[in-house]
Amino acid sequence: MRNLAYKVIVVTILAIVLAAGWLSVDYLSFLRTPLSISTDKYIMDVPQGGNLGRLARKLFKEGIISSRRYLVWYAYLTGNANNIKMGEYELTKDMTPMTLMAMLNQGKVIQYSFTIVDGWTFKQMIAALKTHPQIRNTVLDKTPDEIMRSLGLADMHPEGRFLPDTYFFPNNTTDIEFLKRAYKAMDKLLSSAWPQRKLGLAVKTPYQALILASIVEKETALASERKEIAGVFNRRLLRHIRLQTDPTVIYGLGEKFDGNLRRRDLIADTPYNTYRHYGLPPTPIALPGKESIEAVLHPGEGDKLYFVSRGDGSHYFSSNLKEHNEAVIKYQLKGRRKKFSSSGAK
Repeated sequence: MRNLAYKVIVVTILAIVLAAGWLSVDYLSFLRTPLSISTDKYIMDVPQGGNLGRLARKLFKEGIISSRRYLVWYAYLTGNANNIKMGEYELTKDMTPMTLMAMLNQGKVIQYSFTIVDGWTFKQMIAALKTHPQIRNTVLDKTPDEIMRSLGLADMHPEGRFLPDTYFFPNNTTDIEFLKRAYKAMDKLLSSAWPQRKLGLAVKTPYQALILASIVEKETALASERKEIAGVFNRRLLRHIRLQTDPTVIYGLGEKFDGNLRRRDLIADTPYNTYRHYGLPPTPIALPGKESIEAVLHPGEGDKLYFVSRGDGSHYFSSNLKEHNEAVIKYQLKGRRKKFSSSGAK
């Protein structure tokens, strides 16, 4: 009987050792075997408070992994079972359960993008954000004042306050999260750039610089002209000459502007009509980009006080009214001479 019992014990131990060995080999093979994905990629959504067991069952049921238990064991053995970040993940054929768990623990979610275009108005930015499928709308249908209050920026005019750039973010990012980020980016840029400004500028505060930068942004799309245009406006402000720039007039007209700027529009009495009022308008007229802000803080040197569009996107710059009026006749009136008087920048 003793021999029989001994044999049973030995056989049992051997069976356990063999089973443990097989289990160990199978477990390690599982960890190193690529995920079973039939397409080039597989999008997996992990909700907030995502449960590891539930996630493992889903992946096993869909044939992505060969064992849900092994995945759970690995997560607990590495101490990362409760460290799964929510969000969308892109699984690829070359990934293994080990790299999958590393991605879940590090929160390497799919990033989407949205670009705030240089020169957009606040209204245009909001309209574009509404169409982005990965940004969750919570305040975009409200008035500009209500949106700013939601951002904790009550009584602040929204125009110009959000930095044009390309931003990356995970799915289901709220509009408030996005707008706060763009606002902070603009605030940080102004805070760092203002102390480095050229001395003797007409603008005396970062907000005045933002206003002037928005005008420069709307006046030209040519990077090579920004500093020269900023220089013209800086000199006009210093000499107490009205800016007389069309984009401010158009902004002041709002919905009344039909795409055709008329003489009567140039005398319309709005706070933004720089043909009638001296100095800067009360707020920015668009969202200026980094280059326009840089141009305003470091404007071009020279004596030019006027510029007129050549009709090809570029401008002709003049230092006196006579030269400017000649340029207007040449480029805007196409050489047709007639009685003409102008003191504008355009």
